[in-house]
Amino acid sequence: MKYLMAIDAGTGSIRAVIFDTKGNQISMSQTEWMHLEEEGVANSMRFDYDKNWSLACGCIEESLKLANLKGDDIVALSATSMREGIVLYDKEGKELWAVANVDARAAKEVQYLKENCVGVEEEFYALSGQTFALGALPRILWLKNNKPEIYEKVAKISMIGDWLLARLSGVIATDPSNAGTTGIFSLEKRDWHVAMAKKVGLKDDIFPPCYEVGTIIGNVTQVASNETGLSIDTKVVMGGGDVQLGSAGLGMVEEGQVAILGGSFWQQIVNIKSNVKPPKDMGIRVNPHVVAGLSQAEGITFFSGLVMRWFRDAFCEAEKSEAKDLGIDVYTLLEKKASKVPVGSHGIMPIFSDTMKYAKWYHAAPSFLNLSLDPEVCNRSSMFKALQENACIVSCINLDKIKDFTGVKVDEIVFASGASKGALWSQTLADVTGCRVKIPKVTEATALGGAIAAGVGAGIYSSLVDASKSLVVWDKVYEPNMQNYKLYEEIKIQWQKAYEMQLKLVDANITTSMWKAPGL
Repeated sequence: MKYLMAIDAGTGSIRAVIFDTKGNQISMSQTEWMHLEEEGVANSMRFDYDKNWSLACGCIEESLKLANLKGDDIVALSATSMREGIVLYDKEGKELWAVANVDARAAKEVQYLKENCVGVEEEFYALSGQTFALGALPRILWLKNNKPEIYEKVAKISMIGDWLLARLSGVIATDPSNAGTTGIFSLEKRDWHVAMAKKVGLKDDIFPPCYEVGTIIGNVTQVASNETGLSIDTKVVMGGGDVQLGSAGLGMVEEGQVAILGGSFWQQIVNIKSNVKPPKDMGIRVNPHVVAGLSQAEGITFFSGLVMRWFRDAFCEAEKSEAKDLGIDVYTLLEKKASKVPVGSHGIMPIFSDTMKYAKWYHAAPSFLNLSLDPEVCNRSSMFKALQENACIVSCINLDKIKDFTGVKVDEIVFASGASKGALWSQTLADVTGCRVKIPKVTEATALGGAIAAGVGAGIYSSLVDASKSLVVWDKVYEPNMQNYKLYEEIKIQWQKAYEMQLKLVDANITTSMWKAPGL
């Protein structure tokens, strides 16, 4: 029997997942990780490649042990990761510097580019679908300005998923779906656009080969074999960005399909052709898909899963204890209690992530509005439900924005990743959007997408598209309650008005933004 491995470097955790060739998940090992602010560097998010490689090795070893497999049972592997995070290397291929996805240290650099290179952001966005908000150019410029001794040594750049593959194979390379999020890229040509770097005074010779997902880039090296327990015969295959590979793991491989990935961040994605131009208002990002010829219009909701984790850990010790006694997951227990709360959660309005405003993106201070002193009305159950509703409402607004410039009609949504395990959350998403919501049997779609990429490289599957269509199996379908939908339409309007007022408090320096894009 042949097996495939996917290594998934998410914002909040790293995991190694093993699948058989029919798409069945055999084992998974996962550990949470943190990306800490660099000392003395405001709004930074450092990626600790030495510590995190050790965590990755532990997950790989543990996944093999849990599956009762040896390294040579894994015929091929691939990797996927949070997008936007970058790793820079010297000429020997050793890591020099790395940041995770929402590192926002480069505020001065973004401001400089906007003021001294007028129109460049708009020009680059029209080609790449990316603004400077999460792009690589301002961050590399920050390095040049603040740590020139490191910048001078930079010989290569890659994304974090690529870094995992480089550690395993010794080969530094990337793919369109991941590299596209740097903003130094052409959506239509699906390759680096290195003139962008040169135009803003940065090195233009640090960009590695860009291969399509499913391309073999090497084998596991002896050093990596010793560290992980994998075999030197295991093929290392080009992976991609977590959202785009997750799309392949959801059967999202054709134009016009729609999905929401409910992980640490929530992404709302719609498949479009590669030649569709990004919107002129720069409100939505557009990324290359893992399928050649397709891009994805994408909305993002910040921290939805991480906020829920914070709420669980900060307020729900009693539920944790009760769930442990019952032998169930604490989120299952919280959903059971929250299911008794009416639509609208007694008026409680969570203020966390704003809707996608890619050109000028910042969030209000985290808060709950309309809390009541009545414990029967305002309690952990109603606040939990309000958080679930809010993630769905923000997702719905982002999909409306995508529909406005693509013309894609949304009547069915594929819902996956951790949040889709919740029956209440899934039904709420259907009710808020008024759409049918489909849940795949394998909810960890990102890892399945990585396994499909590995299988294509190993010759097990003929293509990503064919494998995706044949392997994805549907587990549940939720039909919208249209009465609830009408109620949520009103709540959606009220929430947007409330959020606008909360942003004014940030603008007046009365409250502190949860996150601001560099340069704002």
